[in-house]
Amino acid sequence: MNNYRKLTQAEIEVLESHNCWAEDWNRVEVAEAFKPYSFHRVMFYGDIRLGVFEKQVEVSKGFFKHAGINDATLRNTTVGNDCLIEKVGNYINNYTIGNDCHISNICTLETTDDATYGEGSVISVLNEMGDGNVTLFRELNSQIAAFMVKHHTDKSLRQAIQQMIEDELRVSRPDQGIIGNNVKIINTKDIINTVIKGDCEISGAARLSECTVMSSKDASVYIGTGVICENSIICDGCSINNSVKMQDCFVGEACQITNGFTAEASLFFANSFMANGEACAAFCGPFSASHHKSSLLIGGEFSFYNAGSNTNFSNHAYKMGPMHYGTLERGTKTASGAYVLMPATIGAFSVCFGKLMHHPNTQKLPFSYLMAYGDTMYIVPGRNITTVGLYRDIKKWPKRDKRSKQSRKSIINFDWLSPFTVGEILEGRKILEALRAASGDNVSTYNFHEYVINATSLRKGLKYYDIALRIYMGAVLKRAQKEGYIGKPASMVGQGRWIDLSGLLLPESEERRLIEDIKSGTIDNIQQVIDRFSEINAAYSDYRWAWSYQLILDYYHLQELDEAACERIHDDYVKARRAWIAEIRKDAEKEYAMGDVEQEVFEDFLEKLDHEIDYEN
Repeated sequence: MNNYRKLTQAEIEVLESHNCWAEDWNRVEVAEAFKPYSFHRVMFYGDIRLGVFEKQVEVSKGFFKHAGINDATLRNTTVGNDCLIEKVGNYINNYTIGNDCHISNICTLETTDDATYGEGSVISVLNEMGDGNVTLFRELNSQIAAFMVKHHTDKSLRQAIQQMIEDELRVSRPDQGIIGNNVKIINTKDIINTVIKGDCEISGAARLSECTVMSSKDASVYIGTGVICENSIICDGCSINNSVKMQDCFVGEACQITNGFTAEASLFFANSFMANGEACAAFCGPFSASHHKSSLLIGGEFSFYNAGSNTNFSNHAYKMGPMHYGTLERGTKTASGAYVLMPATIGAFSVCFGKLMHHPNTQKLPFSYLMAYGDTMYIVPGRNITTVGLYRDIKKWPKRDKRSKQSRKSIINFDWLSPFTVGEILEGRKILEALRAASGDNVSTYNFHEYVINATSLRKGLKYYDIALRIYMGAVLKRAQKEGYIGKPASMVGQGRWIDLSGLLLPESEERRLIEDIKSGTIDNIQQVIDRFSEINAAYSDYRWAWSYQLILDYYHLQELDEAACERIHDDYVKARRAWIAEIRKDAEKEYAMGDVEQEVFEDFLEKLDHEIDYEN
């Protein structure tokens, strides 16, 4: 922090000899060690504070220029130490600029009296013509956003959350725009009412207006050529490049938006990738991806999801190669709350991980394929449990989390088998058993509302669901034994239905408790809401055990868990796991036999499967 003093008469004379001018030299203050020699053709208006300018600034690889200010007009501006500011076509007005910044060849950098920096506005997600349901602010994460969207019809809850956010913004909103330390802004036209945190680079952008850019040293942000960004918030580790146009959006940690993508009133969280296409009123949760010009994400909620092109949500048939995306899709949801199953042409299919549409009871058959042959729609229940694609997804998603450890606001639980998914499996199993009980075993097909399930597919679906159940119970029991508890849970919290709140897996009872605490005033600021989500995530193992303990007793018809029962469950776990790996191996061999995979890739994949026995104990 600099201590400031008035300019000496000798310093003023040096500045004036360099064609510098001030509206009032008495309103220009400088750091104690300030020297006036690195200023040329600068005009000062209003209150000015200047640091020291001694270092060399690298403007291009191997090309250094001395820190200073040249060819610029400044008004009511503070400039930190060792900055290089030059070629400002219009002016810099009402800004605080940090240390070691490089600002060159820009038009306007300005803060106006009504600046919001993109915070506090309410946008409408999922329904582009509806009332606003998500308030943008810098600490927003996928859990808070999903919570606001899910409960937007609860007027008292919505008002309480809105008030907490407004209270936070009232004390945190700066009086003027801020440029942090080590920021580079070059060849950019207009930056208006924008806060830019440290270690950010903006190169060739067209316009940033009413924005907050949350960059940091270990998770820098890059905003590139032709970008127009208005009334939006961009979080740590993001890249926004190549003529992206964005309005009323929130971009979470480590997202990439590029190649002419346009977005309006949309949310993008943790590791999402968007290129070429368009989004409007879209909720793109963690690991959402869209690559194609024909993709329009509108009024939907997505997570662990690849949009693909036209009606093809993702090429799930291409499984072993390096470009496979998204067979584990935890949410592809429409504005009405129903999960999407895409009617596809013959040979194409989409993965179902959620509710079947077109039926008021919204029954569930998770991990299923939906295929069309002519006018007939077929469901292949549970098939995706034993595919190469799912196996690869289980391994790849944690590795693809590119967020800095210090920049992980959104919570992501990567468990593919959890009380949430296994709860869906139990429902799917009940549906298949009910179909078989109603029609018997001596039929070739079963009708499930408008859909057809072949008898062989139903039997295999029951088999796959049972494999998944035994793998889950054995894995949870193994973890519980390592953590020192296998007996009756200390708390009942965790029993009952579970939900997925855009990456956070939690008991529905904990969500209800949070709602009650907000409405009653027990929770009265937004940081407490954020902390509550973190506390729920930290207690995941305890909640999971409470849910799984009862599942194990019911499945094995036990009164309590004793040593013999634990040994039986472990044996079933090993057998189920080996059966699972064997089915995945068959799927890989089938794909290799089709000639779509190189031998080296195939053999490498089989070697990984062979090492799965290392995780049995």
